[in-house]
Amino acid sequence: MTIAATRQTGPGAVTNALVADDERLMRDQLRARLAEVWPELVIVAEAKNGIEAVELTALHRPDIVFLDIRMPGMNGVDAAREIGRLATDDAWPGCEIVFITAYDQYAVDAFEQGVVDYVLKPAERDRLQLTVARIRKRIAERSRALPSAGSADGAPLEHLLAKLAAHLNPSAAPSHLRWIQASVGQTIQMIPVDEVLFFISDEKYTRVQTTQLEALIRKPIKELVDELDPNLFWQIHRSTLVNTKSIASVSRDARGRQMIALKGHPAKLEVSCSYTQLFKGM
Repeated sequence: MTIAATRQTGPGAVTNALVADDERLMRDQLRARLAEVWPELVIVAEAKNGIEAVELTALHRPDIVFLDIRMPGMNGVDAAREIGRLATDDAWPGCEIVFITAYDQYAVDAFEQGVVDYVLKPAERDRLQLTVARIRKRIAERSRALPSAGSADGAPLEHLLAKLAAHLNPSAAPSHLRWIQASVGQTIQMIPVDEVLFFISDEKYTRVQTTQLEALIRKPIKELVDELDPNLFWQIHRSTLVNTKSIASVSRDARGRQMIALKGHPAKLEVSCSYTQLFKGM
């Protein structure tokens, strides 16, 4: 996963940032402090949760994303992972991640490794100046194509995020995929996995279908099988996964094939011979 990478900069180049925090007062306070210590920085968007942070990052492609660690729906750690997956082409190689956190010694110790930076709530001018200095240095080093010891890039960041995720929810079992980052027209949307009725793949794309929309992803079915909860999604064909909660009925057509009818959608899904044992009673 690449969060930070070389980008084109030069004299007069503008540095953009996004701020994500579920508390409006905290967003306002951070914006005010940043205006004091980095007046040239442009805040292009604000998000109230992790889902909005990912969607707005995809839209604005900022240089820096300030992420509150604890947010409803999708926390900052999961949002950082999704943002990392957005950096897939030369048009936008990625961004710097700065976590915002209430005092948490475990998190602070983890951040001190230098993989990413952090800001303690409420943002204090002196500490924020240090963060800004580090970020500006990393951006300058990347503009000169120099390696940065603090670059939020690759395996060290993945390792840090995994540790933080375990700290945030220590009793959780190994997690399955909970969100799908999919293209809908010219936008990217975050779709909760439990809202997906089915996935169908062709040679290039996988169709993601909900009751409200149809979207496309590049992830093949064989990868989704490993990432989704097997108790929720059943593979019924080499190119099809169905949400078991969306199954209305299973019947046989005139050719004897098992066909699945869905709740809230007119599509009929064929069950291939290899998977007919899933519905032994038919």
